This record gives sequence, C-alpha cells and structure tokens, in this order.
Amino acid sequence: MTHLRVAACQIDTVVGDLDGNVERIVAALREAERRGADLAVFPELAVTGYPPEDLLGRAAFVSDNLRAVGRVLSATAGCTAVFGFVDRDGEGRLYNAAAVGVGGVETGRFHKRLLPNYGVFDERRWFTPGAGGEPLPVVAGVTIGVSVCEDVWFADGPLADQARAGADVLVNLNASPYSRGRRSERLEMLRERVSEVGRPIVYVNQVGGQDELVFDGASLVVGADGSLVGSAPQFEEAVMVVDVPVDGTDARPPGPIATVLDAAEEVYAALVLGTRDYLTKNCFTDAVIGLSGGIDSSLVATVAVDAIGAGHVHGVAMPSRYSSAGSVRDARALAERLGIELVEVPIDRAHQTLAGLLAPVLGAAPSGLTDENLQSRVRGVILMALSNAKGWIVLTTGNKSEMATGYSTLYGDSAGGFAVIKDVPKILVYELCRLRNRRGDGGVIPDSVLSKPPSAELRPDQRDDESLPPYEVLDPVLAAYVEADGTAEDLIRAGHDPAVVTTVIGLVDRAEYKRRQMPPGVRITTKAFGRDRRMPITSLYRDAPGAGPLSGGPGTREPGAAPGGRGRAGA
Repeated sequence: MTHLRVAACQIDTVVGDLDGNVERIVAALREAERRGADLAVFPELAVTGYPPEDLLGRAAFVSDNLRAVGRVLSATAGCTAVFGFVDRDGEGRLYNAAAVGVGGVETGRFHKRLLPNYGVFDERRWFTPGAGGEPLPVVAGVTIGVSVCEDVWFADGPLADQARAGADVLVNLNASPYSRGRRSERLEMLRERVSEVGRPIVYVNQVGGQDELVFDGASLVVGADGSLVGSAPQFEEAVMVVDVPVDGTDARPPGPIATVLDAAEEVYAALVLGTRDYLTKNCFTDAVIGLSGGIDSSLVATVAVDAIGAGHVHGVAMPSRYSSAGSVRDARALAERLGIELVEVPIDRAHQTLAGLLAPVLGAAPSGLTDENLQSRVRGVILMALSNAKGWIVLTTGNKSEMATGYSTLYGDSAGGFAVIKDVPKILVYELCRLRNRRGDGGVIPDSVLSKPPSAELRPDQRDDESLPPYEVLDPVLAAYVEADGTAEDLIRAGHDPAVVTTVIGLVDRAEYKRRQMPPGVRITTKAFGRDRRMPITSLYRDAPGAGPLSGGPGTREPGAAPGGRGRAGA
C-alpha cells in the first residue's frame, strides 16, 4: 500500500501583506516538515491574499509578489510546497497560479484554467486563463496534479486531463468563500469528481475574513473510493496531516475528521471570524455599538465580544422620550452579562435643539418620518463622535430584512464602519441569539429581548409589523426575490400573498440607493447585498404587478423605507 503524507495548510492570509503571508506560509511549512509530511498544500493566491482585486493593476505589486515567491521557494527543504501566487508572462498577462518547490528549487508551475466571473468573483477582469498541459511533478515517488479552485468544479476538465496524464494524486488550491451549507456542497462535488477521475483529491481552502467575504477553511481529502479521508475544522487555521492512499483501498485509519458545525453554529462562527478579521486586519482594537435593548444590537454586541473580547467592546444607550423603560433595562442587563462598558447618553435635548433649528426652515416643528429619522441621526452623530475621539469602529446593527426593504435611516442607524449582521435575515437573528444563549455562560441575551415585539421606538407604541409584513412572512419572500432571483410570478405561484409580493418587491427596488451607502458586512448567504447583487440605482423596470414607477425617486419619503418610515440607531 502506497501513501503520500500531505499537510493541508489552511492559513489566514491578508491581502497585500506579502511579507506577512510569506511568514505564515513558511511557519506552516515548518509544521508540516516537523510532522513528516511529503507535501504541504496552501490556499489559492496565498502569497498575495485573496482577492487582491485591482491591486493587480499595479505592476509593482505583481513584481513584489513574484519576489515573495522566491522567498517561499528558498525556505523549502525536504517537504514539497504547493502555494498560490500571481504569475506574469513576458507580455504582461497575469495568471492565477500555483508554484511547486522543494529543496529551494521550483519544480513546477500551474495556471488556473477556469476563471469564475459570477457572484463575488471577477477573475476575468484581471487574469488570463491557463492553457494546461504543464509537466506533472513527482513527490516521494507519487505523480501530482495541481489545479486551482474553479478547475475542480467541472466534469471532464483540468483534473480529468491531469489524471489521464498520469497523476496519482490531485491537489486543488482554493479561496472558496463561505455561504450557508457550502461545506456539504464541496464534499458532494469532490465525490463526483473522484468518481470521474478515480484519483484521491486534496482540497485545501483558505480561512479568514477579507472585507465582506469569510473563508471557512474546512479543507477536505477524499480517497479514490469516495471516502472522506480527512477534514479540517471550519473557521480555524489548521495544518491537517493526512496519509493519502495512492493505490487501492486504504488499510489505515482515516486522517483527522473535524466535527461539522450545524447550520446555525456555522453562521455564528462566520460572523465572529468575519468581524474579528475585519477589525484586526484594519488595525481597530475596539468597537462601539448603540445598544437599544433590541434583539439586533444584542446579537451584534455578543458577536463583537466573542470576536475581540469584552474589554474592547463599548456600548452606548441613547434613550429618547419614546424609549421604554424595559428597553433601557434590557440594554443594561446585556452589558452586565457580557461584561462590557455601557454609557448612557439621552438624546432628547439634542433632538429638541435640532427640531428647533429646523422649525423656521420647515415652517413647523418636524413631525412624522422626518422627526423619527432625526432621532436616529442624532444617535449616529454620537456614535461617530466617539469613533473619532477614541479610535473605535462603529458596528451597525441592521439585519438583512431591514437592509432589503430600506427599513433604516441614512446617516443614522446605517452610519458606521462594519455591518455585522447585514446578511442575516431577522428570523435567523432570533435563532442565533437562542443558539448563543444555549452555551455554558448562562445565557447572555435577556429573555425579554427575545420575547418582546421588534420596535424602533421612534414614536409612541411603534412596532415593526405596523410598517412591514411579519418577519415570518417577509423573510421567505425576500429570500425568493433577492437570493433566488425569483420573479413576482414565481413568488405568487409558490403561494405567497400577491399583495405582500407587490409591496416587498417595491420596497426592495426602491432601497437600492440606500444600500449602496451602507458599510460592508459579513456575507453568509449565496447572494448578499454588495459584491453579489449589483442592481442599478436608476432603473424603471418593475417586475411586481401594479408596482408602478418609483414616484419621486431618491429623496422622496426616505425612499426604500416602509410605509410610515423608519429611522433609528442601534435597535
């Protein structure tokens, strides 16, 4: 029985940190060597970080990346390393590439052949497709095929070509972003590919957060018989060493098989990792959050504490005349249970002062939606002032249901640096809070937060369901329209109320210009606002029957807000 000892090195790289990424690669390579690995495999574009985007338009960046490749190669000893970088040919064309090296010498170079250009991917903007046919290196007597990410997803593609060319083991370098259920999709695809090519596949994925993307690691090794030989943990750096069987059925025990998180647990882990990496990679040590006593700000504060520690999270309660005593108590209780600082800054005096300034201009004191949003903008000013004075990043608290329908206030609750739950629907917010409360620290989110009706508390007795359909009705419609690209006809045929469909689609379409001004946040679905879903702001196309034109366009009744309006910070 022949085996190849492979170290799957899922590391957390930083875009543009060439020196740091080289150090991370070399450190993991040393660990692989210490554990007797023949081959150490690293993620896609490990040298530059993924995705480098328009840094690739800078010739100096590409040249520096090539020099960094030389430093990695010079650090190789007896263990062969395979790692991603940006290659450039004599005519200046760029390639998403993998280098192979051992003993300080490059022994192979491969170019990614299939370039994704959908969803969050724009690789054809920068890269030229590889032609294939590269010589296959031999490691410890085993012939290796090397491919990059998208190359593994298609039948009769690059991996089949390498298997026909004599590869015994196929390794695939990845920077595959997380979305819900993605690990099981990858495993199913790898088993399909193994059944086609009859070779074991080593699939190594990046881990960590990069802007709104989160990479979950979860590297996989699948044997030639389709069995799972090894799996690395989700959302953690790891060097997973696996003895990959090369000929026939493996008689040895399988390699490490990490525990698979359930659906809610993996979302929560993605939020924590994405928040931690965004803050730390952008040199923020502390965060500040408007705590209203509502469920969204409670979840964001809890994620922040789990990401960077209670001593680095600061809460600000900003009650108004409309804030209930219960909400203020809930904010205090949450802060106490989390162990975070909480200061209270009542906004009534500032609200009245601004209303007095506006009254002569408006001809009367602000009222209705104008007055509601004024309160939210006062809160935004307070949070941003603290950010300026203390150097803390403001974490906004809007969820995907609100983001989709425009149920937010520009320069109010949307003001900040990172939107932790912008891709989390409201119903999932509740599920994540209950999940976090089941952990062994006594339940940090008060039960009263989970049980009270959602409200912005910007007018007497306000409730979200006065302006929006109940979230149990709203969220499935949003998922079908935003994430699945369903038409109004599709949604009605699926059983959704036609009146609700028309209302919701109109709200989503009108809110596009507001979403363009929102901060980035963690992506957890297959179609998040931002990189995934790119709709024109100026568009007169209407899918919903009876939706009509967008009367007034931007600037009318806080376009995108639900009937009755919405404005708040920190709910």
